[in-house]
Amino acid sequence: MDSKKVVIGTLGSHSALQILKGAKDEGFPTLIVTIPKHKEFYKTFQFIDEVICIDSFSEFPSIENELIKRCVILIPHGSYVAYLGFEKNKNMKVKYFGNKNVLDWESDRDKQKEWLSTARINMPKQYELNDDISFPVIVKSHGAAGGNGYFLANDMTELKEKISTFEHKKYVIQQYIVGVNLYVHYFYSPLTKRLEIMSMDRRYETNVDSLGKIPHDIQKEIHINPSYVVVGNSELVLREGMLSKAYEMGRDVIEASKKLVDKRGLYGPFCLETIITPDQNFHVMEISCRIVAGTNLYINGSAYSWLNYNEPMSTGRRIAREIKKAIKENELDLLLD
Repeated sequence: MDSKKVVIGTLGSHSALQILKGAKDEGFPTLIVTIPKHKEFYKTFQFIDEVICIDSFSEFPSIENELIKRCVILIPHGSYVAYLGFEKNKNMKVKYFGNKNVLDWESDRDKQKEWLSTARINMPKQYELNDDISFPVIVKSHGAAGGNGYFLANDMTELKEKISTFEHKKYVIQQYIVGVNLYVHYFYSPLTKRLEIMSMDRRYETNVDSLGKIPHDIQKEIHINPSYVVVGNSELVLREGMLSKAYEMGRDVIEASKKLVDKRGLYGPFCLETIITPDQNFHVMEISCRIVAGTNLYINGSAYSWLNYNEPMSTGRRIAREIKKAIKENELDLLLD
């Protein structure tokens, strides 16, 4: 790859606007791959230099050779596996920011459990269907699903009835912990070996986050099933006395990844999805091994990124700055897969 001709590209979804705005702010040409219904929308943004339109994201392999010739570096986000499928995402030939080997660990909740255990991270209990289960529990599918299909169960009868809807999907039965959900966004640089907390968010899930507005006696009458589909995000900053623990968790996850995944481990943006209980303890539900949509709140930077940079620094821009530094130091191969 000719580093002098690098173009930053991504798929048109999730956090694409933040990624490409950050790339343009760092001086890179930008490119987006999208489908017809989104084409005109993305063309309205001046920081996107080129919009490539394909009939469906499943056709992405047909344009890979063109992207390679044009020295495109793709920045992955949460829609890649959803749109391309796990195998296509992992096996794409275009240069890709990040270590693809972590995809095996991100997409499998059993592997995530091993990863977090190795990092000595506090987690909710996980159960098998034939275990002596302490209810309530939440059941989640493997892979990035944005909360789609998750359900809560309060006894074995309800659990067995609802779990039949998962059919052949892999799932995990997890202890349901009542507390504040907090999603911590990190960035780890393989160039400087430095870990940063970039920002934090809470997720707004429909309809579970609206149920508290309905009196309990009416809830019983109308029989609403909670849904955990994520539809938005809201800002949050953490009590300062808990920040060092949040940092230590990110550091321990990085070190464990170098033992379990490969010597490169996890790098770039990632997120620990946590619940904080009244005793101020973190319970980590899962790891997202790439930029998460909650960072879209901070296109102009967060309280934490301002502490480090004293200028607007989104996670998308932080990715571009890492690439820029690697080009300058002739270390681009360290970042790409």
